[in-house]
Amino acid sequence: MTQTTDANNRMNRPLDDVDPQIAGLLRDEAKRQATGLELIPSENLVSEAVLEAMGSIFTNKYAEGYPGKRYYGGCEFADKVEQLAWRLIARRNCLARSTRTCKRIRARRRTLRCTWRR
Repeated sequence: MTQTTDANNRMNRPLDDVDPQIAGLLRDEAKRQATGLELIPSENLVSEAVLEAMGSIFTNKYAEGYPGKRYYGGCEFADKVEQLAWRLIARRNCLARSTRTCKRIRARRRTLRCTWRR
């Protein structure tokens, strides 16, 4: 039988309940970004899917190193996400750019000693 503690309950509360002031500021910033235009090169406007992924359960995970060669355990799913990202980047770059770019990407993968294959 699992016992629910106050600490567990706090972990499941939405931001509006935990800190309404911060939640309000996040909404204000989202509205500002949606209704204005800032021409600052170092800033990006990302999709809802990217925001969801960046605020995912992987926020809790520290995965230093490379897939299959991490310094800490419990990284098997982080490894899979990183391997998928590398594959998508390589595929996109190979489709959009020259053969020379594809060769550079493959050489970079070998340099990083990634354990995955296409």
